[in-house]
Amino acid sequence: MRARTVLLVAAAVPVTLATAAAALKAGHWQMHADRHRIHLTPVARRSCPDCRGAGGWWVDGPNPEMEACGCWSERRELRIRLLPVPAWPDEPPF
Repeated sequence: MRARTVLLVAAAVPVTLATAAAALKAGHWQMHADRHRIHLTPVARRSCPDCRGAGGWWVDGPNPEMEACGCWSERRELRIRLLPVPAWPDEPPF
């Protein structure tokens, strides 16, 4: 019984990862994960009529700078904390 459960879980993991990757790509998100957090950031849509996937455009003037397109800049970043970040020690190690 236990071996069968382990095999089912082992088979479900790749399917779950593939589904999560497809959902992130369809929702135009980029994911970074480490042991302390999962960080989701929005990315520019390639089908955006304003920026055409570049994420923005350059504004002319004396100080040219890039103006971000609303297809990604108006969306929130999402952070999911997993483990607390350890406190930095107050004293030097030696």
